[in-house]
Amino acid sequence: MNPRVAVLIPCYNEAVTIDKVVRAFRSALPEALIYVYDNNSTDETVAVARRAGALVGFEAQQGKGHVVRRMFRDIEADFYVMVDGDDTYDAALATRMLELAQAGACDLVNCVRLETGPSAYRSGHRWGNAALTGAVRLVFGDRVRDMLSGYKVFSRRYVKSFPALSQGFDIETELTVHALELFMPLTHTEGPYRDRPEGSQSKLRTFQDGWKILKLIVRLVRHERPISFFGTLAAALALLAIGLFIPVLRTYLVTGLVPRLPTAVLSTGLMLLAALNLMAGIILDTISRGRREVRLLAYMQYPRFP
Repeated sequence: MNPRVAVLIPCYNEAVTIDKVVRAFRSALPEALIYVYDNNSTDETVAVARRAGALVGFEAQQGKGHVVRRMFRDIEADFYVMVDGDDTYDAALATRMLELAQAGACDLVNCVRLETGPSAYRSGHRWGNAALTGAVRLVFGDRVRDMLSGYKVFSRRYVKSFPALSQGFDIETELTVHALELFMPLTHTEGPYRDRPEGSQSKLRTFQDGWKILKLIVRLVRHERPISFFGTLAAALALLAIGLFIPVLRTYLVTGLVPRLPTAVLSTGLMLLAALNLMAGIILDTISRGRREVRLLAYMQYPRFP
């Protein structure tokens, strides 16, 4: 039995490139259904996509995260190929990625980008991708490479268990962490990453979107690793409290007096805050485990493709 394959292309003002992208994937995956979901484009993206033969959907809420959430809810398939509509990825690689997904029963296949042009990556993007990928590898596990790549293949059970809470380009981080947190089988393959064609402009803002992604990583650590997050805060507060209290204790042992009463009160308050943070971490860890179990049960509702 051949798998049902859907190609998902989230788009915003990609009239210059979308025709070539759709036609390339129709050639590479002739049996697949190709979906272009428009996100309030002000150019001819929708008309061009329809002329190229794509099925066109719409998402009114602005941001890639909203579009991905809509596509995952609307579209039924056995495997999902998600790719940006900017013609920077090689459609021919999709066949190899699907083979890896089926042969290894992988729920996520990620394309690691290999630059083929001098300006495929801006220097800020390259540095930001390395830093953010490194942060996720440090906290959630080192099984991920090139976290912000926009070319991925997902299984059905991955897609239907994914909560999709992000709104913008930080969706790439959430996609990765979802696979890592449920210990899903995943793999990578390398593929060319070329410059955008002339007249096409990137929607990624290096600093603004990088800051959003960094904030998302912090939120994910707080939600998924509450013991680590609040335990670190508790340890820092406790050390500060002890550091402030030691001189007060020395004076008391020598003179029997506490002349620095405000410092003693401050250190006591800091130690109480440390205890509260530790308790919050313990309680939230139980809640986090429950949420993870719910996602795992949703994931297990769908058998892997034969």
